This record gives sequence, structure tokens and C-alpha cells, in this order.
Amino acid sequence: MKKNNKKSALEEKEGIHLDAISNKASIAKIKSFRKNQPSVSSLIQGIHNGDKIALSRGITLVESKSKPHAIQANQIIEACISDKKNTLRIGITGVPGVGKSTFIEALGKHLTNIGKKVAVLAVDPTSSLSRGSILGDKTRMEALVKDENAFIRPSPSGDSLGGVARKTRESIILCEAANFDVILIETVGVGQSETAVHSMVDFFLLLKLAGAGDELQGIKRGIMEMTDTIVINKADGKNKQAAKLARIEFTRALHFYPPKENGWIPNVLECSALENEGISEVWQTILNFKEATAASMYENRKHQNKFWLLQTIEDNLKIRFYQDDTIQEKLKELTSLVMNAKVSPFVAAEQLLALHQKELK
Repeated sequence: MKKNNKKSALEEKEGIHLDAISNKASIAKIKSFRKNQPSVSSLIQGIHNGDKIALSRGITLVESKSKPHAIQANQIIEACISDKKNTLRIGITGVPGVGKSTFIEALGKHLTNIGKKVAVLAVDPTSSLSRGSILGDKTRMEALVKDENAFIRPSPSGDSLGGVARKTRESIILCEAANFDVILIETVGVGQSETAVHSMVDFFLLLKLAGAGDELQGIKRGIMEMTDTIVINKADGKNKQAAKLARIEFTRALHFYPPKENGWIPNVLECSALENEGISEVWQTILNFKEATAASMYENRKHQNKFWLLQTIEDNLKIRFYQDDTIQEKLKELTSLVMNAKVSPFVAAEQLLALHQKELK
């Protein structure tokens, strides 16, 4: 019987082997490695040189909630944000089970095969109870993770709106500075607002399933108005006919929506990511979009930066509010009163905001 030498995605990169950490010397080596972190300047240089390790470390600093890390992260972002890159940002969403990871891997492999460098910012859902995430995209995308021209970064969604990981926007900036041609941003797709991901990409792709009973759900306003292309995935085997019918239904539905400001007319495609069918047609549609909207894409990026500014202000105000020691103490007191219906949430909120305003003075 022929032995299967295929490695899993968990074994792709050479590093510290599991059986090597059983002795104290190896453990000390790991601790020493973690302590000797590179300087900000070396990380910036590494990112500009396309070093994946430097890029990963830079994103780790960006995602960290530590204040010292935040200072370092801001320095890295400032050094990278002015880089003018012709990167194409693509947002991909869809309900769980639609095949986002399989589709992203198929599209990513197609792009690397034609000479493109691809970064995947994949978001895994965070448990509202344990606050944990599996972060399994590197194991689901086994073929793409081996590709030298691909970079996959799974991140926990946390409590971010739309299932977009905290600091995804900054991670995009670092990937662009690392000379990636295409950045694929995956959202959780659990029914939350997709405005967040739409506000940071050039092209917004919605994955749908045929025969899943969500054809009418998919026609709802909001998601359809933001969508640039709908792709019916898993159009293979017995699902082919159902996919054709779903394509007709969604195409009809798109006619009820007003044309986009950039003049682009959304369309509906079919594909089988598993069998790698229809992927090249999806990429060609994205290229057609890029060509048709080239004049407005730069303006769109400017509006996205404005949205980023306002969102950052909101995030920082929220962080400063909850980190205030006086607010934390008063919040515990008022929370107890609200829970026992002795004070309304509205009055409690007004008191806390007034106290915070007083603290600022």
C-alpha cells in the first residue's frame, strides 16, 4: 500500500516541533524567542520587503489591546499608510455553510497561478460565552497555505459589527505595504450588518446557496444594495439545476434596485469552488468591475478613509469611557440599580455620561 506523504496545514512551515518542547532547554528557547521581539523599524522594513513573519508580527501589534503595543502599531501604520499601491480589496460574505473558505481558497489559488500575490484576512466567529475562536482557516485552506505567494491571517471577530475583526482596516494597510496585489476579506456572515466590510473594500461579493430556502431572504434591502456580484456556490452535481433557477431569481431581483452611483450593474454567477468551476469567470467579472469603475475607485477610497476616521473616534471614546476608574466604580453601582428596576437604563446612562464629561474637565 502506497504511503500518503501529504502534510496537513498544521505541519506546513518548519519551526518548533511538538516533541521538541518536552525538555526545559527547548522551553527556555521558546521563551527567549518570544522576548526578543524585533524593533519597530525592522518590522517596517520587513513589511516593505514582503516578509510574511514581519507582516504577521505587525498585525499582531495592531490587534493587541496593550497600550505599548498600540504605540508601536501606530508607528508601523503611519510608515505604511502613505504607500500608493494598486491593490484590489475584495470583501466576501455569506451565511455559514455557504463555502466561503473553499471559495476563497479556489479563488486564491487561481490568482497565484496567474502570478498574483494574495493576502487573505479571514475572520473566525468568537464565542459570546467563552470569548474563544477556533481560527481554523489555515487548516481549511490547506492548498493555499502552502503557496509562497499567499498569506493567510485568521483573526477572531470579537464583538465587531458585521463579523469584521478588530483592526481589519489597519491590517489591510500593512498587507498593501507588503506588496500584495489582491486582499480578500472574509466576514462571518451571521446576519449582522455588513456595512463595516463594505466600507473598506473595492468590490463586495455575496455568496449564496441554491435550494437553501434563503432566496427571498437574500433579496432583502441592504445586503443587495451593497453587493457588486452574487455568486451561487456549490453549483455541482444535483445542485446544478437549482443553481440555474436561483441565478434567474436573483437576476430578476437585482432589476428592482436603482443603479449604483459608479455605474456598475451587479450580476449573478454560478460556481463550484469544490470542483474549481466558474472561478475564472468570477475573477474576470472583478476585473471588468475594476476597469468600469476606475474613475470612481479613488474617490471611494477617500470616503472610506473618512468613515475610518469617524469609526476610530467612536472606538477610542468607548475605550476611554470604560477605562475610566471613576466610571467603572459608578457603573457597578448603577448596573445593580438598573437590574433591580430602581433606575431606568436611560437615566443611568445620562448620569454616567455626565460624570465622564465632568472627569474630562
